[in-house]
Amino acid sequence: MSNKEPFRMQKQTRSSIKPVGIKPIGGALDELVRSLGIKKKLQEYEAVLQWSSVVGEHVARMSSATTISRGVMYVKVTTSTWRNELSLRKNEIILKLNAVLGEEVVKDIKFQ
Repeated sequence: MSNKEPFRMQKQTRSSIKPVGIKPIGGALDELVRSLGIKKKLQEYEAVLQWSSVVGEHVARMSSATTISRGVMYVKVTTSTWRNELSLRKNEIILKLNAVLGEEVVKDIKFQ
């Protein structure tokens, strides 16, 4: 080793260290949600949150999703005219909501 550099340890970065048995946080959370049996409830909650973005700003000013239970979303509407209009568009809204959610979460909508 006369003309060579002395031996140096290669520095490890956090990305190069992969502990055995540790999962990414997203996977761990998905597993926790499944094991607790709350996946469906979280999806239903997300459906209520997505109401205004799916129906648009104008319709959202006249209505608001209040709750969802067993696939039935309840939406409060300001007037009977809007209730009739939204009833006519119910199937379209259900399709859009489920498309945003990635699976069939909303099966029916009741306008109040």
